[in-house]
Amino acid sequence: MTAPLALAVVGSINVDLTARAARLPGPGETVGGGRLSREAGGKGANQAAAAARLGAAVRMVGAVGPDQDGSWMLDELATAGVDTGAVRRGTEPTGVALIVVDAAGENQIAVCEGANGEVGLDGVVFGSDEAVLAQLEISMEVISALAAAAPGYFAVNAAPALDLPAAVVERADLIIVNETEYALLPALRTARRVAVTYGGDGAKLFEHGELVAQAPAVKTSVVNSVGAGDAFCAALTIALASGVDAQRALSGACAVGAAAVADPRSQPRLARLEQYLPAG
Repeated sequence: MTAPLALAVVGSINVDLTARAARLPGPGETVGGGRLSREAGGKGANQAAAAARLGAAVRMVGAVGPDQDGSWMLDELATAGVDTGAVRRGTEPTGVALIVVDAAGENQIAVCEGANGEVGLDGVVFGSDEAVLAQLEISMEVISALAAAAPGYFAVNAAPALDLPAAVVERADLIIVNETEYALLPALRTARRVAVTYGGDGAKLFEHGELVAQAPAVKTSVVNSVGAGDAFCAALTIALASGVDAQRALSGACAVGAAAVADPRSQPRLARLEQYLPAG
């Protein structure tokens, strides 16, 4: 890429409360010996931070509470290089994600939306040369409005798995899901372009249901998988919106995801995207 891609990330901003334990608890079970951490998170904020560290010119559209956590989240985004001018201070507390991570990096997550329920597009204008990336931790009404309002490249990470309106599926230049979400959303079989992640088996890219690219996972030591999918989404969106061919873009995104799982943070420290792309 010769110039930074302009990217608006529209989505959630959370405080991640993470308990790291030897294993995940079963229903009704208590697992002791955990270690607690408190970090910046939220799928939207994670993707924005990753995209900025990968080299895009990123602004965040979202909402935080009128509390100290809201100020902290804004500071964390700014530290990652994200423009927070379009993040509103809502009336509800800043969103919180309760996370348990086991020794193998697998996780369980419960999200309390808080101020994320107040995310809207009032006063937000998107440029024709500005890519937009959204996720489903905010209102589907906002996602539908975004599909109509964004004039440029439009990507949706359909997570958590919720039925997408037909207008969103038809409008999206890229939809990103994991294999479970892909199975739960049959409408994606006919979408323009869908990337599906398979964990340790890599990722595939489909166009109108036809396989056009696939890439293996990059072998690494798994520390925390919470932010890996978000880093993958950021990398793939930046690459494809910048005109990188499908195979290189997918391979590069898999390499970014591998770098993310080797980092204990939900917002991992990443190098520029060019360093992850295979030689063209």
